Amino acid sequence: MTTNTAKVHWNGGIKDGHGRISTGRDVLHEVPYGFASRFEDGPNTNPEELIAAAHAACFSMALSKELGDRDINAPAIETDCEITLDQKDGDFAITKSHLKVDLRAPGADRSTAEEAVESAAKNCPVSKLLNCEITHEAHYDV
Repeated sequence: MTTNTAKVHWNGGIKDGHGRISTGRDVLHEVPYGFASRFEDGPNTNPEELIAAAHAACFSMALSKELGDRDINAPAIETDCEITLDQKDGDFAITKSHLKVDLRAPGADRSTAEEAVESAAKNCPVSKLLNCEITHEAHYDV
């Protein structure tokens, strides 16, 4: 079992307030976030951007494992993730996470690589955590 931590400080109201995010290992330290960075084109970060980063990272690691379990060597996995925040039932909700992967695995069987992508998208821990539609697309260099 592993445990990870994060700490958030928030001051003010939803639109005029601001916050700071830090992780337990100080990879993020006092990173600012607020309404503008979430709903407008403001600087800094926002929760959905951090979830996108976590999902892309988790999926990439899971895909590496799935490929290895199938004896596929993948010298390069590049993953983008797009998180969609929509109004749902009068409130906001994350409704979709779309993973886009570029996989370089010379000599691999394409259908076996596709199975690995499907499994990683479904079974990575962040996918299991999210309560939204999870989609993916892959570009293969096999």
